[in-house]
Amino acid sequence: MLEILRKTGALLEGHFLLSSGKHSSKYIQCAKLFENPDFGDQIGEMIAEKVKHYNPDVIIGPAIGGVILSYVVARALKVKAIFAERESGTMKLRRDFKIEKGDRVVIVEDVTTTGGSVMEVAQIVEECQGQLCCVASIVDRSVKPLPFNVPFYSLIRLQLPIYEPDSCPLCKEGIPLFKPGSR
Repeated sequence: MLEILRKTGALLEGHFLLSSGKHSSKYIQCAKLFENPDFGDQIGEMIAEKVKHYNPDVIIGPAIGGVILSYVVARALKVKAIFAERESGTMKLRRDFKIEKGDRVVIVEDVTTTGGSVMEVAQIVEECQGQLCCVASIVDRSVKPLPFNVPFYSLIRLQLPIYEPDSCPLCKEGIPLFKPGSR
């Protein structure tokens, strides 16, 4: 997986503002993985292999990072693909997407850091009375245990440097800060 991240240019180096408000010298831009459909399909199949024993009915991901990912995983498993997106700051199902009562659901995410977006999607699954089976991501870059009550799978775990803004060595060096995230 690390080779794919490097080959596609998805592993970036610089000075990045993360969605958490913290800084890092490395950033994973998973959208780069899907520029080449062959890599996207390969990633979908790798995650599908990890979650197929749950026999999911639905694969859902948070927009924006989980949109294509939910599709390629669902295609590999031949099940329904949907995504949740923010409306007025709240993660919701839109576009007439539905999770039926009792549906077995897998949440997928491109990069998992705090698990916040996944937990918002898990709330949607619960409200729809779906059965959350597990969570899967391409990259796990969490620094503390994730708040999931279900199994969690990732294709790669990367412990990348993370700094508080007031003690960031990159800021002290005067390296310009870049915000590449989707929020």
